[in-house]
Amino acid sequence: MYTLKVVDVRQETEDTVTLCFKQPLLRKVTYKAGQYLTLIFRINGRRYIRPYSFSSAPGVDSSLDVTVKRVIGGIVSNHIIDEVKIGDSIEVLPPMGDFIFEPTLYPELKHIYLWGAGSGITPLFSITKHILVNHPHLSLTLVYGNRSHESAIFHNKILELEQNYPQQLKIWHFHTKLKVSENDNPYLIQGRINPSKVLAVMEDENHIQSVVHYICGPAGLKESVKEALSNIGTTAPQIFSEDFELVKNPKDFEGIKTQHVEISLNQVTTKVEVIKGKSILEAGLDASVELNYSCQTGNCTVCKGKVVSGEVKTIGPEKLPEDLALDEYLLCCSYPLTENVKIEVTP
Repeated sequence: MYTLKVVDVRQETEDTVTLCFKQPLLRKVTYKAGQYLTLIFRINGRRYIRPYSFSSAPGVDSSLDVTVKRVIGGIVSNHIIDEVKIGDSIEVLPPMGDFIFEPTLYPELKHIYLWGAGSGITPLFSITKHILVNHPHLSLTLVYGNRSHESAIFHNKILELEQNYPQQLKIWHFHTKLKVSENDNPYLIQGRINPSKVLAVMEDENHIQSVVHYICGPAGLKESVKEALSNIGTTAPQIFSEDFELVKNPKDFEGIKTQHVEISLNQVTTKVEVIKGKSILEAGLDASVELNYSCQTGNCTVCKGKVVSGEVKTIGPEKLPEDLALDEYLLCCSYPLTENVKIEVTP
């Protein structure tokens, strides 16, 4: 765990800010472009933990930057935007996440497509800066959807990158509320990113196998882009997506009902009621059990617990971390199937 000092709070849009942390002098925070930083707050006596993607890029930006968009009813996002100020010290977990660029995986790589909408631009912005500076032989196409340019996070910074790297970077803007003529800018398109427009963007790409794609945004964006890419022959290993929330199939909850679960942490056992539809993590937090967690999407192992009795079902993630033992479960996506579930959590 680190304690980082806020050295700047930048207003990006009306509802979005970037927190800039000072890089510690001795114990440096090392991270990769596209990863996230998990911030810890205590608000009204309760501990809240939230992951936010880096918008800075290592070796490019001197500060450690995370960008936060206000969410209606969001306890932490509203606290950050309304209360955090320069000089504050905030506890954070080490950087995590596998939504990163690994050039060694694709020796024949020539072109990278980055697909984002709204706040999904944050890790893509980090990756873009990293590639432009460190991999000048690679071409980049950024497809970015927003309501308008006023609501587009990093709008001016992205334009600056496009001007500084005109041969390497091409940007397509999709605006649902377009205020200028598309004829004045062929890369500015009315409407949301959809499969037909994705295919239009891709139609000039003749080297499908030398291209990789990074997608970050709402579930609908990911589904439409993946479907369009599949139709032109792009394979799954060429597509990376960042998930900010779990997509759950209601059918997976058949047979699950409200159960009581015993959670042991720091030699203290708490019996919590896990209401149908809530994960064991959510129920534990509601019962004031200070469980550790981060992504809440099944991608990290911060919230893992050992099931010592009873049966538990995992719902949500397409795949689980490989380093989980057979009796270990991620509590953020775990649901009790029986009444005698007992879980041991290592702090």
